[in-house]
Amino acid sequence: MQKTQHFTQLIVWQKAHKLVLSVYQLTKSFPKDELFCLTSQLRRSATSVPANIAEGYRKRTLPDKSKFLNIAQGSLDETHYYLILAHDLGYADTITLQSNLDEVSRLLNAYYGAIEAKK
Repeated sequence: MQKTQHFTQLIVWQKAHKLVLSVYQLTKSFPKDELFCLTSQLRRSATSVPANIAEGYRKRTLPDKSKFLNIAQGSLDETHYYLILAHDLGYADTITLQSNLDEVSRLLNAYYGAIEAKK
């Protein structure tokens, strides 16, 4: 396996970034009165996932890396809730995004497991 030189080479980051782009596209159709509520919260939580993967990537200690991956997982779960809410409010069909989110979660768990195994 080739060692990555930059966080953008991580498949988990790439998939998380694609999820963010999809969330931004999805939320464009949300009602205007949700701009500072659900739209903002969903975008913020989704963006936090690849941002924390990126931040943890360069951390020098394994506990620091794990900390940021844990934050990313928490943000991913928060994003999952907001997608459920958007679906239940009838704002959008979020099935595809939830499937993408599940893939990111599996990859993030595998990455976290690999970091933890090095401790």
